[in-house]
Amino acid sequence: MADAAVDTEYPRGIGKVATRALAAHGYTTYAQLTEVSAKELLAIHGIGAKSIRILGEELATRGLAFPD
Repeated sequence: MADAAVDTEYPRGIGKVATRALAAHGYTTYAQLTEVSAKELLAIHGIGAKSIRILGEELATRGLAFPD
């Protein structure tokens, strides 16, 4: 059975597990990530430091950031 694709804005570089974990918690857009801290995201099983770094870089290219 093929893995169901999750529709998010995130780059493939964060990994399938991280993408699914974010989507399962309701985070599918960069704008939504500006409402949750990196620390809170790291508490989600499947989200690691690499994913946070990549997402932070992607947010920055869009003029956005995780809240402090």
